[in-house]
Amino acid sequence: MANTRGLLIVLSGPSGVGKGTVRAAVFKNNIFNYVYSVSATTRAMRPGEVDGKDYYFVSREEFEHLIETNALLEHAEYVGNYYGTPIQKIEENLAAGNDVFLEIEVQGALKVRERMPEGVFIFLAPPNLKELESRITGRGTDDAAVIYERMRMAREEIELMQHYDYVVVNDKVDNAVNKINAIIQSEHLKVDRVIDQIKAEIHNYFQKEEY
Repeated sequence: MANTRGLLIVLSGPSGVGKGTVRAAVFKNNIFNYVYSVSATTRAMRPGEVDGKDYYFVSREEFEHLIETNALLEHAEYVGNYYGTPIQKIEENLAAGNDVFLEIEVQGALKVRERMPEGVFIFLAPPNLKELESRITGRGTDDAAVIYERMRMAREEIELMQHYDYVVVNDKVDNAVNKINAIIQSEHLKVDRVIDQIKAEIHNYFQKEEY
């Protein structure tokens, strides 16, 4: 038995922690049929990324139009680029009973928490800062100044994990995926998510039966 409305799952963490890699691994098998909410961004596309699958890659003008028309659940500017979450498809999928999976930056996640506190907020943390720096450097897409800025921001973002429901350390991708799936499935079993439906079924049963 489960609540008919889907869960909003927010996976977030500092830049370079491996959010995209872990999210891709979650969806590789997707045994629980999550729906992925594709975010919009003004940053340049990285090698291997696909427009409309990893992000909607848009211009600053296009993004600012989304802001003006209230088409975003949240948006933030991070290291000179906009990131945001289109809202319409999220609402449609949640209402249909689908679990919607967001992979977004920390600033955006905290804004989503303000508007949709019923969501499940998971902070993806690095094993340590040295490993995080190595991952950022290993991309080969950022210069030294950008890497320094990302590390400075990472320190600030890690200090914000207190605003999340769960922390998953991304030491190995498979381990992180298993923990994320376990968190989401256990959330479906929380009393406050199923109690109204169970009470309604009990009420209906005794309305129909005669003793």
